[in-house]
Amino acid sequence: MRPRNPISPTTITSRINQIQFSPLDVGRIASSSNQDANSRSPADPERVRDSMHFATAMSKPESLDVALDDFSVGYLGLSEESRRALLLTLAREYDLNRAQVREMMKQYLGLELPSGDKTVDSAFEEEGSLSAFYRIERNLRHSLKPVYEVLFERLNTHPGGLRFLTIMRSDILDFLMEENFASLRALDSYLKEKLSTWLSPANLELHNVTWDDPASLLEKIVVYEAVHPISNLLDLKRRLGVGRRCFAYFHPSIPGEPLIFIEVALMKSVAGSIKEVLWDDPPIPESEANCAVFYSISSTQPGLSGINLGKFLIKRVIDVVRKDMSNITTFATLSPIPGFMQWLLPKLSSVRRPDSAFSENLLMPKEEKEILEAANELMKGKDGMEIMWTLLSSNDHAWTKSEKLSNAFRIPLMRLCARYLLKEKKRQKALDSVGNFHLQNGAMIGRINWMADRSVKGLKQSAGLMVNYIYMVENIEENAQAYFISGKVQASTEVKSYLDEEPCEEI
Repeated sequence: MRPRNPISPTTITSRINQIQFSPLDVGRIASSSNQDANSRSPADPERVRDSMHFATAMSKPESLDVALDDFSVGYLGLSEESRRALLLTLAREYDLNRAQVREMMKQYLGLELPSGDKTVDSAFEEEGSLSAFYRIERNLRHSLKPVYEVLFERLNTHPGGLRFLTIMRSDILDFLMEENFASLRALDSYLKEKLSTWLSPANLELHNVTWDDPASLLEKIVVYEAVHPISNLLDLKRRLGVGRRCFAYFHPSIPGEPLIFIEVALMKSVAGSIKEVLWDDPPIPESEANCAVFYSISSTQPGLSGINLGKFLIKRVIDVVRKDMSNITTFATLSPIPGFMQWLLPKLSSVRRPDSAFSENLLMPKEEKEILEAANELMKGKDGMEIMWTLLSSNDHAWTKSEKLSNAFRIPLMRLCARYLLKEKKRQKALDSVGNFHLQNGAMIGRINWMADRSVKGLKQSAGLMVNYIYMVENIEENAQAYFISGKVQASTEVKSYLDEEPCEEI
């Protein structure tokens, strides 16, 4: 699918070169752009509430379209506080009728079950008694549907309605972060379920984004890129050029707006650093590549949070690349480890609280000795964990500039990272969000890479470490099933070897 109304890329050159968005800016771009497009004087909350009621209650097509337009435009003109109040009204007053459900359940429980006699006469009687079960079951199913389902269904078929629903859900998620109302949670759960159905892979269109695409689309790729920011127009052109691919999912009801996209590097081997991917200039001829490296995947709509479009996108891209390039036999990622430092630093700091029940010695004797020798006079009187905590939590990352300290940190950090990725779980699932995503998609942990991302962000979140998840086509479904059932993490022998020895004595 190619978005309509192409514009020359030169018209946005300066715009792209100047864009510097934070992750939060990127996360809000869908909502803000829609609001900008509909900027007008503040809407009257009562009028918007009335239009919501009419859009739910009326049945005449011509009047319904007007009501849906009034509601969606009016909603976007509301203040944040008015939106919150309206969504709470929708969640509470347009919920299911529980009194009616209870009455039907009483009727259902009062029915007498058929005897089970197999004679001809009893069969006719059984059919008669079952008809009452069928009738109440049908009515019960209908009564268990909240009234706001009607509004969601109608908006989905209304022009621009699907995009509007994603904005509405983004607001719901924001409000739930502030106040965890049960009725609002139920509203979110129901809308998420609906969006998951409407945005199933069968309804999505895969598009290979190229430099020849409309400038409006290229600009969105720049803005929405959430993993490795696109620094300028040359960077964008490189990512869309020879040896590189960018695939995006679109929905026909939201033309020109990528829902999620993935960036791919075609290489001779699995990349061990982001520099290899972003600065491989000139790239190798595509005919010499045998590995497709997924190095960035970005979801563009905050309102689709929790809907795993990435799973379907990766599998679809693997199929497309295998079909178009038979020389590509390996599919891997070069992924960040966003939660590693967040997990490690509190454990390192526990050395200062020896009475803590969570204190543990994270270092092997040899590792401790090498760190103390490397730190030398710099941090005299401190032990290895104190030194690691002090240097790793520092914003200047001075340890990376010292060859001795860097070498001393390498083995313990690689080992602790392997432990974090393989063993640290929450409800039987990997603690690391990126790891959980790829493991539930059927990947295995292939390799941990030292100093793979030397950016400030990379050093802060994972001490520069990155990981390769390997998608072995023949094992994807088996791995995904094992992870889903028992949380089993598949990993290479190399990664597992880091855990052969683990200090476990208390401090």
